Amino acid sequence: MGLFTKDIKNMDDLFIHQLKDIYYAEKRIVGTLPKMIDKATSSELKQGFEKHLNQTKNHVKRVEQVFELHGVAADTVTCPAIDGIIREADEVASDVDNKNVLDAALIAAAQAVEHYEITRYGTLIAWAKELGAEDCADLLDQNLEEEKEADEKLTRLAESSINRAVA
Repeated sequence: MGLFTKDIKNMDDLFIHQLKDIYYAEKRIVGTLPKMIDKATSSELKQGFEKHLNQTKNHVKRVEQVFELHGVAADTVTCPAIDGIIREADEVASDVDNKNVLDAALIAAAQAVEHYEITRYGTLIAWAKELGAEDCADLLDQNLEEEKEADEKLTRLAESSINRAVA
């Protein structure tokens, strides 16, 4: 089912489609973060990625709860956007030999992922509220707040040490 296909007839269909999209994305991120942890050379960056891996596992569980609350089986749709962001991160990280530049590249890649998730969660929360699914909106908001927190921590780390080591 593509985003703009006949399968999406109303707001509820659109909500479920985007929920499947973020579910796919979160599961992909759970699979990708261990690779980023291995590649990171900064201990602080490694710790940040490890913490976010645990949070992301909880994001998956919360999204599963949203499916359940909404009366729909948890399922995914392929998300070309997150696949592209992850593919680009892999390519950039594989081309970098300087460990400081690598850490800066990993932060940039992680922030691209965070920004994608932030937009998706913001939209899903608005749609859940429109559908009268406040309980779903509350769960999704927990994920959104953790994504924003992760993005802010990455920015602070980049600006306080990683980027300076590269410059």
